[in-house]
Amino acid sequence: MSSLSDRLTRGSASHPSQVEHARRLVADWQLLADLAFADLTLWVPLASGAWWCVAQVRPLTAPTSRPEDLVGSEVSGEIAAPFVTAHREGRPVTEGEPDWSGAAPRRREVIPVRHDGVVVAVLAKDTNLAVTRSPSTLELTYLDIAADLCLMVSAGTFPPEKLQDAEMSPRVGDGLVRLDAGGRAIYASPNALSAYRRIGVPGDVVGADLAELTRVAAADRVAGESAAAGIAAAVSGRFPDPVDVEGPTATMLVRALPLQAPGAEAGALVLVRDVTDVRRRDRALLTKDATIREIHHRVKNNLQTVAALLRLQARRMTEPAARAALEESVRRVASIAVVHETLAGSREDVVDVDDVLDQVLPMLGDLTSVGPAARTRRTGSFGELPAAAATPLVLAVTELLHNAAEHAFPDGEPGSIELVAERDGDDLVVRVRDNGRGLPEDFDPAASDGLGLQIVRTLVTSELGGTLTMGSPPDQQGTEAVLTLPGAGQPRR
Repeated sequence: MSSLSDRLTRGSASHPSQVEHARRLVADWQLLADLAFADLTLWVPLASGAWWCVAQVRPLTAPTSRPEDLVGSEVSGEIAAPFVTAHREGRPVTEGEPDWSGAAPRRREVIPVRHDGVVVAVLAKDTNLAVTRSPSTLELTYLDIAADLCLMVSAGTFPPEKLQDAEMSPRVGDGLVRLDAGGRAIYASPNALSAYRRIGVPGDVVGADLAELTRVAAADRVAGESAAAGIAAAVSGRFPDPVDVEGPTATMLVRALPLQAPGAEAGALVLVRDVTDVRRRDRALLTKDATIREIHHRVKNNLQTVAALLRLQARRMTEPAARAALEESVRRVASIAVVHETLAGSREDVVDVDDVLDQVLPMLGDLTSVGPAARTRRTGSFGELPAAAATPLVLAVTELLHNAAEHAFPDGEPGSIELVAERDGDDLVVRVRDNGRGLPEDFDPAASDGLGLQIVRTLVTSELGGTLTMGSPPDQQGTEAVLTLPGAGQPRR
């Protein structure tokens, strides 16, 4: 199935701003479906004259009248006649007789979706007539607000220009307050009253100036002022951003929307949601994240201390082999420290391996200039990897680069070393190649007792689940070591 943007573009919404307007409507139309107790479908005209359904939503407050999936279906002829009228005349169209053909009888209203004076699609609102309800104040208020929002869709003043977070935004069932043109509450649902009581409002909110009531109830003065300003902005016809209002023992998310339907009484809709537990978890996650980054920072500091001690010990060694072994240990510890330094500055448990290698390569000393003309060059991108994979990969790559610098160019011969990162499907392929003297004829990397290659084999096979091969690069002299890491080529974000 193609994306919503592709489906809209196939229809009449050809301009990017028209596509974006329809996308914003779909992102926010669960609110409208719940208030209207109705199924909503979005239709666009095709060049063939038929109408194509590009999106569908069912209400959470009532049984659906359209259990079948309509997205991708086409209608024409008599069924599409209300679509044509609403699109051509730019006004809502209500069918005269209910539709008895489906699983449940339903009545349809078709609303034009207008943007910048142009009707880009039509919205079909199907109400299930098989459900009988008593005309409670809550239901009548919901339907009255839904009618205003439908008129705003027809006039092009709803949805708001900023895309809403459908997951976090309060829903109708969370709590609803209807305001008049003066900003006073004329209706508050039971859940809205409960949410206000949790932040410290003891009495009824109906009849009160909701902006002032919310400002006074907020424990944080700045948040209270922001919430009050948002409610006042909605009453005056603007779409403010949602804001948290934190009371002594609870936190409430407030979203205010203007109700400025043509020919109807002006006012505003305020949705509230108790997000106390959500915000508590958010704070716990932030604390955990800060703790993890502090641990990485301390591990990096400790590793640098270990490297400094090893370096100091190496300077005191008189045996060349022992000094060389300690210097190699310094290099390995420093490489791991760079990975932890990167994690200490990141808010995610992923490492940009390219950045780490750019810091590690200069630390290898002789790799930046091996002999009078040898140079090291890195091509391709390693991308981002989880920390558990980045550390052994960086260590394995530095070992291979060090081995190439040490063994490929004896006596300071000129040459070059190339580090290449490639993608092979979902796999990451890393090549370390040089144009040096090459491998001995009887060399077997699997049987080599060199510490560097033993470390690389262990890291690649045990830690990374990959493979290591060594041989001559195609069409040139020298040596090529190839690391293949399954699944490491997939994007991490």
